[in-house]
Amino acid sequence: MKAAILEKLNQPLIIDDVKLPNKLDYGHVLVQVHYSGICGSQIGEISGSKGQDPFLPHLLGHEGAGIVVETGPNVKKVNVGDHVVLHWRPGDGIQSEPPKYKWKKKKLNAGYVTTFNEFAVVSENRITPVSKDYPLDLATLYGCAVTTGFGVIENNAKLKMGESIIVYGSGGIGLNIIQAASIYKAFPIIAVDRFENRLKIAKELGATHCINNSIENDSKDLFQNILNDSGADVVIDNTGNNEIISKCYNLTKPHGRTILVGVPIKGKKTSIYTLPLHFGKV
Repeated sequence: MKAAILEKLNQPLIIDDVKLPNKLDYGHVLVQVHYSGICGSQIGEISGSKGQDPFLPHLLGHEGAGIVVETGPNVKKVNVGDHVVLHWRPGDGIQSEPPKYKWKKKKLNAGYVTTFNEFAVVSENRITPVSKDYPLDLATLYGCAVTTGFGVIENNAKLKMGESIIVYGSGGIGLNIIQAASIYKAFPIIAVDRFENRLKIAKELGATHCINNSIENDSKDLFQNILNDSGADVVIDNTGNNEIISKCYNLTKPHGRTILVGVPIKGKKTSIYTLPLHFGKV
């Protein structure tokens, strides 16, 4: 199969032929990948934002959709021909050993799921079947963007009806955080991004206010004019930018929640005033 391989950090991916395993092991499922998402996690992997990568060279990708081609021993969750979402978060089924691919006659590392490849040997618990009439390009978004965005609102922010929220970063996850906040009837929902096209989608998905911080000065005064109080109930950072992380913390009201989704570059530090953490800020 053709696959995109990360051989060196901060270098273009190599598109080359990769040899699939000769047979499927316990809990393995072979999927023909039709679509893949590109998450910020992969951008971080390629750029080495978390530091040295001991698994190079390796395959990439953790959200996708495709069709099951073959199933390994003891797989019961899916059958050949099923349409499936490939996802990073474990679901039902077996967690198998990672597959053994070969590239240039040497071992090529891969995790329980990869999607930057024409075919993928995936652990049974990293796929979920979907209806065959559901578009596979949209199904891909359930692999990370939709489920992560909704999970942040449901499980981390624990957002309640009528609470105020600020979301920094309107990419794949940020837009789904905004969409979930709208479903939860938050108000106001303030989207902040540097790109007007993203803010346009944010508005369509439920943002009540949009701020382009490449044009406007996103100072505390600007938000207080919208919120009419001491801050937002929930402030979410999707950027991993250390200055923005600090800003998100400062924009959170005394008993509010700051949720950090974006991953900072290794070694970068953020400064916060910790006293409010003793009195209800989370």
